[in-house]
Amino acid sequence: MDTNILTFIEKRTKELEDHVALGIRSNLGWSEITFKGLSILSRKLASYLIDIGINKGDKIAILSESMPELGATLFASVLSGATSVPLDIKLTIHELTHILSDCEPKVMLVSSTHYGDALKLKELVPSIEHIIIIDGKRTNQEHINLHSLEDLPDKKWRHRNPDKTALIVYTSGTTGNPKGVEITYRNMLSQVLAVGKCFSFNRNDAMLSILPMNHLFEISVGFMSFLNKGASIYYSNSLKPKDIFPIMREKKITFMVAVPAFLKLMKTTLDTEIKQYGPFKKAFFNIKYTIAKIINNKTLSKILFRELNQKFGGKFKGFMSGGAPLDINVAKFFETIGITIYEAYGLSEASPIITMNTEKHRKLGSVGRPIYGVKVRVDSKTHELQIMGENIMKGYYNKPELTREAFCEDGWLKTGDIAKIDSNGYVYITGRIKNMIVLSGGKKVFPEEVEAVLIKSPLIEELIVYSEVIKTGSKQGTEEIIAKIHPTKETIEKYNDEDLEKAIRAEVKKLSLELSSYKRPNNIIITKDPLPRTGISKVSRKKVVQNV
Repeated sequence: MDTNILTFIEKRTKELEDHVALGIRSNLGWSEITFKGLSILSRKLASYLIDIGINKGDKIAILSESMPELGATLFASVLSGATSVPLDIKLTIHELTHILSDCEPKVMLVSSTHYGDALKLKELVPSIEHIIIIDGKRTNQEHINLHSLEDLPDKKWRHRNPDKTALIVYTSGTTGNPKGVEITYRNMLSQVLAVGKCFSFNRNDAMLSILPMNHLFEISVGFMSFLNKGASIYYSNSLKPKDIFPIMREKKITFMVAVPAFLKLMKTTLDTEIKQYGPFKKAFFNIKYTIAKIINNKTLSKILFRELNQKFGGKFKGFMSGGAPLDINVAKFFETIGITIYEAYGLSEASPIITMNTEKHRKLGSVGRPIYGVKVRVDSKTHELQIMGENIMKGYYNKPELTREAFCEDGWLKTGDIAKIDSNGYVYITGRIKNMIVLSGGKKVFPEEVEAVLIKSPLIEELIVYSEVIKTGSKQGTEEIIAKIHPTKETIEKYNDEDLEKAIRAEVKKLSLELSSYKRPNNIIITKDPLPRTGISKVSRKKVVQNV
């Protein structure tokens, strides 16, 4: 593995120049870029950035949906010596303005879809001097298009120290106090090296990308790590299984990086199809499912459930899951039909992967062992997971006090997550310090623990557990536990409003018997509307609480 990112890009281009690197389906069919083509696009943009006065360390903001050209912008930023700031396209202009005012980029790289937003942001953020359109859908006399730029292969590219900032990724505080995580070149390359040791994928593999490219899980694993191994990456503009399955079949997809919400959606889609089987076929499926659970052999499962595996293209090996806790019932379902889920754990401040289940070392229910180069420990008093390694961020941009608070005195990064580590080194995340609910008697409750019990119900699609301060009575000023529940579509259609509430409450009461009495929800709120989510389809606890 190269320690210099420019050498890394150059070597992969020479080794794989005619192999497909990135592709996306348009109305006209597939648009694919080879490794050589990706290099040319990156050089074109990098050369132009240098010509317009971009210096080492200058910020370049990127506002675009996932597409091959977005990959070129990341590499162009490296070649020109700039720092990339990938933005969440789901944020409002108000939120984006706060972020851009914090990092002060000189250039905004934008897709045609978000060109109008870029124009508004240029008016609101004085530092933005240039707008560059990255895809070929729009020609514009005022702002140049990436595809119209000249290729200057003899340009002298800018080497950067491994400890200089490659990316600033904003994770929270977008409405007033933006918090940008500074990721160095060393951080990025350490992740690529470590993930490469976890899996044996190569140029014969094809990855389907569905996560936004402003998220480090996608950048580090779904983009950099797969390209490093020579795999081809394809993008989908839809998260609907009916749109994704045809791509998987056509391009013989072998891996996907996903979040648990998507995996649950895939399972629900397959469950619906299985329910429509005739009596004989359904009975035969149940027999096969029982056999597969008992024998627990992936090859046998692939044979028994050949029809389901063909929906995934016939070559599919598995999902890498991260970003939120994985429902173990979802994991067991896919395992039983012959599809492996490799659950990982991380946070942006760690570039982001900390632990991961791998091809050789995997334990269902855990988030795996620490990846290569990463050390973990659990604080004996707080039970917080703390980490050390070359993947740890440089700090929060322009936030020295926040940066200091994120680390222990001896330099270990605080994750904010409660964890335990078993005798074989597998890590289990059991709660989050910041989400902790403190009850009137001093008892502490972690919402994730309650959620893990209630989500077992077949009547519940999703839920969030949080607390509210009691405003009156003898317990005034203390916290009570609230469960906000969104039932499944089938459950909502089955019951009228009164019976729906009775059914859900009875279900919560039954399942809550698994919990200590003080951990059981005091109040249940039932909503027919899906719960608000973050940019990576994770239920947003913050938004739920704000909307109460």
